[in-house]
Amino acid sequence: MIEKKLGYTFRDEGILKTALTHSSFANETSVESNERLEFLGDAVLGFIVARVLYDLFPEAAEGKLSKMRSAIVSRMNFAHFAKELKIDKQILLGKGEEITGGRKRQSNLAGAFEAVIGAVYIDGGYRKVYTIVSRLLKDCLNGKEEIFKDYKTKLQEIAQRQFKKVPKYKVVLEEGPPHDKCFHVEVKLGRRAIGKGVGSNKKQAEQAAAKEGLEEIERGLKNS
Repeated sequence: MIEKKLGYTFRDEGILKTALTHSSFANETSVESNERLEFLGDAVLGFIVARVLYDLFPEAAEGKLSKMRSAIVSRMNFAHFAKELKIDKQILLGKGEEITGGRKRQSNLAGAFEAVIGAVYIDGGYRKVYTIVSRLLKDCLNGKEEIFKDYKTKLQEIAQRQFKKVPKYKVVLEEGPPHDKCFHVEVKLGRRAIGKGVGSNKKQAEQAAAKEGLEEIERGLKNS
């Protein structure tokens, strides 16, 4: 199933199985977990996403490319890609992790996606990973997904849709000399703080706080 979605057939099926093996399953069965492949995949994705964007947007300035890369390279989006590739259906989880909802946990999905990418890189090389990532990003650009919006916009849309509330941002700390300021911002939904962020200006700090807020919602704020 995963190979069909990837558009890639592994020469070494064992490395794919390792990529799908969560540490909880590995601990129960004494097999290798996907953590090393996750480490590799994280690094590979950072580079290849940058290269794909560089190729897709030949006229884009460095600042725009950086913003797009930041919008893509996040746990939330990697978890989404995992679902697109049906990785969530085949992750090997320990009994406890399975019972507590590990198959839907964002960190598990994102980690497995990174591990699968790491496995493709080892098994098939750079070009195969480039092809897969390029296709995923082109799907996004074709309107199937909207991951290039800024985090504040995403958070506001989700907060209004799911909770009927508007996120409120507040600078809780401002430090440093005038030429080198550091802003600490907190974002709340109602009375509950859902994220904090730090940046060299208020806008950056708010974006960082919104990103953390989105991840908090993904972890199940709605059901808490």
